[in-house]
Amino acid sequence: MHTVAADSIWSDLFMFEIPPTEKILRTVIVYAAVGLLIRVFGRRILAQLNLSDLVVVLLLSNVVQNAIIGADNSLAGGLLGALTLVAVDYLFDRFAFMIKGSERFLDGRPVLLVEDGRVHSERLRRVGIRDTELRTVLHRLGADNPTEVDYAMLRPGGGFDMTLKRHEQNAGAGELEAAVHRIEQRIDERFAALEARLPQARE
Repeated sequence: MHTVAADSIWSDLFMFEIPPTEKILRTVIVYAAVGLLIRVFGRRILAQLNLSDLVVVLLLSNVVQNAIIGADNSLAGGLLGALTLVAVDYLFDRFAFMIKGSERFLDGRPVLLVEDGRVHSERLRRVGIRDTELRTVLHRLGADNPTEVDYAMLRPGGGFDMTLKRHEQNAGAGELEAAVHRIEQRIDERFAALEARLPQARE
């Protein structure tokens, strides 16, 4: 009785319920399909600008889970699926690294949304970002208004790069020290000039 139960446990853990080749093919196809969907439609989803984007990201893995698992709930099947995902991702990265220019083709190019304080509305519509969402992102990055921005760019991975115009940037500690030093020098020069004039005035 105990032997039968033990055999059943080991069988559930390590016996594939679908052929390993099918498991690998399922994983590769789902990986490619999800990657294509994100490449075409998912740039703003990766940026997670609102609640619906977050919901899509959370549900996406559950939606494709059964497509990868199939009728296999075994431990061996799960480990094989995980190994396949990691291996495909590694090969994908190596491919992008070895072939020049493939990174732009596979990941896409960054999109310049704000340039010299001017918002490119057409590009915003193309990537599906509303003006209010852009302003929220810019405010989070330190700009009160797009007119303060030198450039703002949406990266392929959903992140934002932003640089403020020079006169809008906060001064760093080194810049403040240099400014204080220049002011002190000017004060010392003025005092020295006044002291030089005092003897002449007394005469």
